[in-house]
Amino acid sequence: MQFSTLIRPEHLNHRGMLFGGYMLQWVDEYAYIAAVSEYPKANFVTRGLDEVSFTRGTKLGAVLFFDITPYRRGNTSVTYGVEVTALELPSGIRTKVFSTHITMCNVDDNGKKQPLPELVEAATDKNDAHLG
Repeated sequence: MQFSTLIRPEHLNHRGMLFGGYMLQWVDEYAYIAAVSEYPKANFVTRGLDEVSFTRGTKLGAVLFFDITPYRRGNTSVTYGVEVTALELPSGIRTKVFSTHITMCNVDDNGKKQPLPELVEAATDKNDAHLG
């Protein structure tokens, strides 16, 4: 799945660059959306992220693209690869700025791990989507 967002003034740190906390928030949010899209009957919480390393600062007005791809499926959790690229405007230069793996764990109402439900294959056409 791909998501995108625009870096606005409220996302900047004291040096005028993207504050890393926003990047982590978006990674968590978009990975969650990818997970519940594939496992709508699951109750996911974030288990953890692999290495968190910002490879390059990003400025106001850049558009971030988040590519979220399945990486590994376990009994109770699913891990996604995340690659983030920035489209700098007005230059049009697109560069990789962040990557990690994030693991989402399926839990019951008491927070105890439970097996993943069946994977729901993505429909190729919105009219064909059926989550039944």
